[in-house]
Amino acid sequence: MIVTVTVNPSLDRAVRLAAPIEPGEVQRGLDAREDAGGKGVNVARALRAAGVGTLAVVPCAQDDPYRLLLEHDGVPVLRIEVQGRTRANLTIADPQGATTKINMPGPQLSQAEASALVDGVVAAAEGADWVVLAGSLPPGVGDDFYAEITAAVRARWGAESPKIAVDTSGAALASVVATARPDLIKPNDEELAELVGAGASSGDDDVIATAIAHAKDLVPERVAAALVTLGAAGALLVTADGVLRASAPKIIVSSTVGAGDSSLAGYLIAAAEGQDDTGRLRRAVAYGAAAASLPGTQIPGPADIPDWDIPVDSLLP
Repeated sequence: MIVTVTVNPSLDRAVRLAAPIEPGEVQRGLDAREDAGGKGVNVARALRAAGVGTLAVVPCAQDDPYRLLLEHDGVPVLRIEVQGRTRANLTIADPQGATTKINMPGPQLSQAEASALVDGVVAAAEGADWVVLAGSLPPGVGDDFYAEITAAVRARWGAESPKIAVDTSGAALASVVATARPDLIKPNDEELAELVGAGASSGDDDVIATAIAHAKDLVPERVAAALVTLGAAGALLVTADGVLRASAPKIIVSSTVGAGDSSLAGYLIAAAEGQDDTGRLRRAVAYGAAAASLPGTQIPGPADIPDWDIPVDSLLP
């Protein structure tokens, strides 16, 4: 069982344009779709499609339209009642695969609602293998909210606590890494650089070497493992045992929304199957690439994963 936690879910609207986006102009859309989004929900969708037991913990009002979309997906949900309405995010994709995103901040959680959410995650974590803390934090909670959830889960379940995976960025990621030592983080290279306080990379930088150096600043002292997504350059898995690098397959990009979430889901699916680090990284890259080739916030299932030959190399002992 893998529990996912989406503290700031979103109703994701995606529009495909007939031509490249032109600011200030009226443009024709080819089609549009709506999905119950949020990083944790996306991970739970992929897990369910792969036959892995999952439960998505989501703050959502009974009369929120988001709930109907979520129920339509058939993802098992523990819904935490809140007063505010789920935010709506907009993604615009043009024929060349360029993606423009407009993300709203989300409703403010009261102290009572935040406490109920923590209690719900702790209860759901009983017997779970992983708890996935994913996405941005809503107004009303501190940057340390993921660290607070992690501490509460470990305090309640002790030696039987599930592993904690974190997929967020900025201050929320910095806080949980500084104080809670998660078992896995899944940043991209830019998020990783921000986490370790590095400046923006120049075009001449070796992206892979730089990402490895940054990840090794964290692993294993502050993070047990780092799954670092690198877009077209593939991904890295950095653990105490060394560094693995997987190359990405060639695809036609439709939308990058949900690709990182799918990469994390692929890793967890392979982990649930008992695969080693090489198998987990290979599956992470396959799921991320498949998601990028699908429109909107569509999350791939096993049938959407081509039989790619994804090489995985050990870069350091």
